[in-house]
Amino acid sequence: MKQYLFALMIGMVAQNAFAGVVGRTVEYRQGDTVLEGYVAYDDSVKGKRPGVLVIHEWTGLGAYEKGRADQLAKLGYVAFAADIYGKGVRPATQELAAKEAAKYRGNDRSLIRARSAAGLETLAKLPQVDPKRLAVIGYCFGGTAALELARSGAAVLGTVSFHGGLSTPAPADARNIKGKVLALHGADDPYVKQPEVEAFQQEMRQAKVDWQMNYYGGAVHSFTNPKSGSDPSKGVAYNEKADRRSWQAMKLFFNEIFGQKQ
Repeated sequence: MKQYLFALMIGMVAQNAFAGVVGRTVEYRQGDTVLEGYVAYDDSVKGKRPGVLVIHEWTGLGAYEKGRADQLAKLGYVAFAADIYGKGVRPATQELAAKEAAKYRGNDRSLIRARSAAGLETLAKLPQVDPKRLAVIGYCFGGTAALELARSGAAVLGTVSFHGGLSTPAPADARNIKGKVLALHGADDPYVKQPEVEAFQQEMRQAKVDWQMNYYGGAVHSFTNPKSGSDPSKGVAYNEKADRRSWQAMKLFFNEIFGQKQ
């Protein structure tokens, strides 16, 4: 009986962890392509508030990104988890994910920018959102997308890349960046190597962007996602410390760009 009551209490705590947070699917378009995103906000918060665009990993929009949107909503933001691939396009294997992501990460980044911009436009039009206070975050593939959105000149106050790809075929476009940039990087990430990191930093310097970059020792690629496993030798692994520290860094960054405290 005691074990049952304990389990019941844990379940109630989990159920109430995001009490007040409303989450729902939103269908929208980029050109003729139907997209399906997810919006989350705290219904108990009154008035317009900052909006945060969340861009998914290379497996497409799923439970992980929706969970991050819920977390952001609990912090008082309106979060919109965008869909870059299109409604129903959710690669089921790593091989399929790599093939799908390759469509957006070549030398022509116009499509990834357009799909990201469609998500930002949808976010900005939500009635709970202050369209003058927007930011974008992204994970892995989504980090690449977030940076490309910023390079396109999008009206975002801040851009955060979590273990994202940092390279771009058009580094000169960094001069279009309007807001601040925060890159959160696993120091031992084998997929985003040091030459790519150095090129990104030089890109930011030459464009005179207000940028920051945090390194997390012992962290490899995809360090914020528990589904990444626990074996860093594979190059992809969850790191609880890096996850916690990078989320805190994002919160401080948002406090700065939005002029509020969490």
